[in-house]
Amino acid sequence: MAQVYDRVALIGLGLIASSMYWAIKRGGLAGEVVGFARSSESRETAREIGLCDRVCDTAIEAVENADLVVLCVPVGAMEAVAAEISPYLKQGATVSDVGSVKKAVIEAVLPQLPDHVHFIPAHPLAGTEHSGPRSGFAELYDNRWCILVPEGADAAATDQLRQLWEGMGANVEEMDAEHHDLVLAVTSHTPHLIAYTMVGVADDLRRVTDSEVIKYSAAGFRDFTRIAASDPTMWRDVFLTNKEATLEILGRFTEELFALQRAIRTGDGQMLHDYFTHTRAIRRGIIEAGQDTDAPDFGRGVAQSGDGTED
Repeated sequence: MAQVYDRVALIGLGLIASSMYWAIKRGGLAGEVVGFARSSESRETAREIGLCDRVCDTAIEAVENADLVVLCVPVGAMEAVAAEISPYLKQGATVSDVGSVKKAVIEAVLPQLPDHVHFIPAHPLAGTEHSGPRSGFAELYDNRWCILVPEGADAAATDQLRQLWEGMGANVEEMDAEHHDLVLAVTSHTPHLIAYTMVGVADDLRRVTDSEVIKYSAAGFRDFTRIAASDPTMWRDVFLTNKEATLEILGRFTEELFALQRAIRTGDGQMLHDYFTHTRAIRRGIIEAGQDTDAPDFGRGVAQSGDGTED
């Protein structure tokens, strides 16, 4: 791949940003990649493992002369970061993000930015339950989707950002912000909430059964609840900023659950068999689409949208 940007600045050095760095380097997509993390420990770790060509001690220093600035911090922190770096952004630079909520991010970040930059929100649908500078790897985005939300942004700047994500191995799609947030409420946000809840239920039962629930957990429980190990700050921000869509999908989930509960209570085996047959076909469609890999979409966001945006 040819170089897409001369200088890229990554603000936040968690899973998503560190994977971006390794993928950019693998593809030769930028002349220089600089990084910043608010935690001095994260900055020292990044320097120790060679993450980024240069690790800066301030966000202002990191964005200096950057052609692309990517906000890889929790959704709730983006407004403050955008306001801090705004006066120091290069003329014609592109500012993007990797948050798993888009409408709230646009409302928070866009008013902070000067007119002479392009704001193109993005969300890579890739992640793991791990976090921090050491968690990244170049293959994270291979054959995963990255959603761009240009919202009327400059077409050439949008195409340039598309080239970067495609160069990192991702498939790129465009959506409007409201539709993105609804889709992610179905595919990521509500499943995370349910996983956190199931772990809470297991903890209650563990106290009753003298740890047998945890001791004898089958693969189904382990796999389903693995995403509950994701960053709590990131997911708190996701649910508070994508409240309407998540509550809508959670309501629909509750209705489905009640229907299954009634079928079990009344012994309606045909309803259960038909329901499981239908949902199994959907699951197989996901596998055939190549979206069931060793690096599932935890957000990341968020982390996993996931996000993995903690630094």
